[in-house]
Amino acid sequence: MNRNLALEFVRVTEIAAINSAQWMGKGDEKSADQAAVDGMRKMLDTVACSATVVIGEGERDEAPMLYIGEKVGGGGPPELEIALDPLEGTTICANGGHNAISVMAIGKKGELLHAPDIYMKKIAVGADGVGSIDIRDTPTNNLKRLAQKKSCLVSDLTVVILDRPRHKELISEVRNNGARIYLIGDGDVSAAIATALPDTGIDMLLGTGGAPEGVIAAAALRCLKGDFQGILVPRNDDDIARAKKMGVDDINRVYTMNDLANGDVMFVATGVTDGSLLRGVQFKPWGAVTHSLVMRSKSGTVRWIDADHHFDRKPVY
Repeated sequence: MNRNLALEFVRVTEIAAINSAQWMGKGDEKSADQAAVDGMRKMLDTVACSATVVIGEGERDEAPMLYIGEKVGGGGPPELEIALDPLEGTTICANGGHNAISVMAIGKKGELLHAPDIYMKKIAVGADGVGSIDIRDTPTNNLKRLAQKKSCLVSDLTVVILDRPRHKELISEVRNNGARIYLIGDGDVSAAIATALPDTGIDMLLGTGGAPEGVIAAAALRCLKGDFQGILVPRNDDDIARAKKMGVDDINRVYTMNDLANGDVMFVATGVTDGSLLRGVQFKPWGAVTHSLVMRSKSGTVRWIDADHHFDRKPVY
């Protein structure tokens, strides 16, 4: 993929972030999400590519735009696949919380797993933890191996976990091992990325979240040379049927980072609200300021981009 595409795609998440940030703290999740979707959809059609949404807002009968299988882009080569979440952390944005982002992962055809919209058990670490994790093993043993790999004590580690009732036993086990826990209300893509960035204080991600978000997180961690593993967790027969419809033959398969996102992938994200990964959109009398992250797995380049958007010179999306 042409490296210039990464900078084209960050324009997409910037507009989605600006649109949704206007709904921050207003308690209207639907409007915040729709604003992000509308902006992202229109901007995608300005990018010179022919792309298919493989992870989006849902299936065609569930989402009017950016549904799974939708064709986007301005047309012509290259042919790409996109995993996207116009507003990861819809509830966060509506409530005025932290860590809401607009995010996309981009790869060539066949490089991103077409993950079903069901739960996935996940574990993620940064580059200094590669080789220490095994999702089939207990949290206790994973923590011990990570501490050994990082030449520290388990009590020195911080684990990020979604604050959900289903994680009660997980949280208890991590605490019993002496590790610190950072509980989050939403947004486990940002949390997974935080394991691979310096100065975040996060060492490991554990727990169950959305499988589509797992693919996006895996793409980011490939760029950062971290590690990620996941196992699908169907709740009922409908989830199993959904997985099979998406081409999943073995529901118990352990997905490695390269299974989820392979080849030359790109990752772009723009902050909607302030968080540990990105600053949120700041509105000014003349427009807005955005803070974005752009990465490529091929080069390993990580770019942090601050952009001033002057509304009197910018098309309305």
